[in-house]
Amino acid sequence: MRGLLSNAKSAVLAIWLMVLAPAHTGIAGAAQPLVRAIDSVSVTVSDMDRSVAFYHLVLSFEPVSDIEVAGDNYEHLYGVFGARIRIVKLRLGDEYLNLEQFIAPRGRPVPADSKSNDGWFQHIAIIVGDMDRAFAWLHDHRVEFSSPGPQLLPLTNPNAGGIAAFYFRDPDGHNLEILHFPPDKGASKWQARSDRLFLGIDHSAIVVGDSEASLRYYRDTLGLRVAGSSENFGIEQERLNNVFGARLRITALRAESGPGIELLEYLAPHTGRPMPVDTQANDLWNWHVDMRADVVAAENRLHDRHVNHVSAGPIDSDPNVHRWSLLLRDPDGHATMLQSQ
Repeated sequence: MRGLLSNAKSAVLAIWLMVLAPAHTGIAGAAQPLVRAIDSVSVTVSDMDRSVAFYHLVLSFEPVSDIEVAGDNYEHLYGVFGARIRIVKLRLGDEYLNLEQFIAPRGRPVPADSKSNDGWFQHIAIIVGDMDRAFAWLHDHRVEFSSPGPQLLPLTNPNAGGIAAFYFRDPDGHNLEILHFPPDKGASKWQARSDRLFLGIDHSAIVVGDSEASLRYYRDTLGLRVAGSSENFGIEQERLNNVFGARLRITALRAESGPGIELLEYLAPHTGRPMPVDTQANDLWNWHVDMRADVVAAENRLHDRHVNHVSAGPIDSDPNVHRWSLLLRDPDGHATMLQSQ
């Protein structure tokens, strides 16, 4: 009798598990990543014509579009009253960079004494086919150096060894990087033969104060996946970043497509200054990474996770195609623009 009861209980349990299984699958399926792709990176500039000339003539970006926007929707999207913005979209390879000039009101410049471990640090990493040729080209065009020269990361670092990198600045003082991957690293498309020197954008890197707090935003809330990590230190890393004693925890994040995001946490030194709490979208140190997502559907999750909003809520930034946009800030103040069409 006990055996029959036990078998009956097991059968009932099995039936309940079968009933519950579809519901459980549905719940898991509903928790899809908010972000489907990283579309572009946007940077605020002070003189559009000068910046377009620099990125086009020096770095081979090709202009795609040039528009001017203003009005209530854009004021509420960017959180800047009276905003009038000229936006130029540029393309390099498969990736896009947006230059944004606030014709009004003008923001503050990048601090002249900015260091690579300051909290507002952000750059794009441009992949090159030949580091020596790329450096010579930049040297001949008198770009402002951040590194003394290209640095070859040592093979003692298995995740970064053999990568060559160099930091420099654009006319507004924004940080940029050229990067060359050895055959065993980087996406396969960076290894394809090409007669172009500047190939495309691999990622945008940002300084963060706490990698785990940043991962709760980028991974757990937005749904980006961790693609790799490393701890970088040594004289090559110090010279690359121009930060004496630099030791970094680096976490690479990716969406289904588009460039990645790298989190740079300085384990040492702790001399970097935080992002100003009053940072506005028209300040020249302000960048935003543009991500494709279902903006309206995302609002509940973003509010539940107490994500810092710049926009009051989803804004219909292009009524012609009903593209909803939302500007957010991560735990360190770096901006994210979610967009849906």
